[in-house]
Amino acid sequence: MLLENIDKQGLTFIMSVLGATSMKGVSAYRGDLVLITGALREGSDTDRKPPELLMKQTAILADSEKFIFVNGLFEELSHVSVFVEKYGNYLTPDTATLIFVENIAEPMQVELLGTRFKFLPYKEGMVWNETLEVLYIEKSDLKGQSAEDKVVTAFEAAKSYTLKAEVIPFEHALTKTIVVKKDAAVGPV
Repeated sequence: MLLENIDKQGLTFIMSVLGATSMKGVSAYRGDLVLITGALREGSDTDRKPPELLMKQTAILADSEKFIFVNGLFEELSHVSVFVEKYGNYLTPDTATLIFVENIAEPMQVELLGTRFKFLPYKEGMVWNETLEVLYIEKSDLKGQSAEDKVVTAFEAAKSYTLKAEVIPFEHALTKTIVVKKDAAVGPV
């Protein structure tokens, strides 16, 4: 299966779910997805430093060859091009996407490699909870489901989710980004 192979290549990080769903031949993954791997530690052929770039808090469905559903968070819209470069072979026109981006102020849609990317502004919180809220999925709708099948439920809702935003070229979307000001995190005093 595709997601298991991605995991074996060391491209998953902080994983919470990886396994088969009740959909025949479909697996689910939740965790971070590595976009740029960390450098090898000095003198090692296998031990790597932490990843340099991640798609955070992802929820992905895939069969043996293609991504069916991609959900997660990019800190910057420009990171989408790194994702497409690394994982573009797994995308199809039927791949459903719902992706949060920190440095956009309004919803956007772009088409890359024939896949329509739906981007939503992100302020704070858990991406999974934000996704459920956007798709009008109640916690009770997920009751009794396996962690893997909860991703299937999100996918089913995302397939029919529409954004009230025109499809624009990716290059144009990059000109509409904003500067994100983060509060300085401070520990106990």
